[in-house]
Amino acid sequence: MRLFILFFVLSTSFIQSQNASKELDAITDTSQAETYISEKGSKKNKLITFNEAKHKTRLAQELLKKRVGGKTTVETDFEHVHYKVVEKYNVSHYRVSYILLNGKGKTQDEINDVRDQIIDKYKKKLFSFAPLAKQYSISRNATRGGDTGWFTEGRLSATLESAIINDTHALNDIFKIDDVEKDSYYIVLKTHEPENIKEIKVLKVVEPK
Repeated sequence: MRLFILFFVLSTSFIQSQNASKELDAITDTSQAETYISEKGSKKNKLITFNEAKHKTRLAQELLKKRVGGKTTVETDFEHVHYKVVEKYNVSHYRVSYILLNGKGKTQDEINDVRDQIIDKYKKKLFSFAPLAKQYSISRNATRGGDTGWFTEGRLSATLESAIINDTHALNDIFKIDDVEKDSYYIVLKTHEPENIKEIKVLKVVEPK
């Protein structure tokens, strides 16, 4: 009897896994993946974005090497976890470091005086940019030395982002950006050239064993 139960459980698990695999085969794009997730109603099923610059796990690296339609399955003690690449593309990414100063209650000349002092310290190599950012910047990334990390369009304030994306400065140039409406005044260090970074959208489907 125990052998029969074990055989039944294993057979059921195998059939469920095969069914999930067939359902995945029928999904060819992001829209179909979103519909599948909605219809199944399981919170464990997800559409995940992997980025080759940010995601360094073995699973992410394996999936990034696959073509659209490529699949892999990870077995856990209780689940079959299926992954399928449904979209693959390159996205322009940008990266700089900046110092944000609050201009509220200060004149333009006062703000420029402070910025000129900071830039002078950097250019004379009295300080590198990171400690200056930690000392002067009011932005949350001050703790990272002003580094934005790699970002895509739509992630920063419009004025700052537009100036960075349409930038013509050379690598390692330091320059000013003014967002007068928001009383935000920046010192920007161009630390990286823009890069096209590979991203994939992956459908994750979890099936119980």
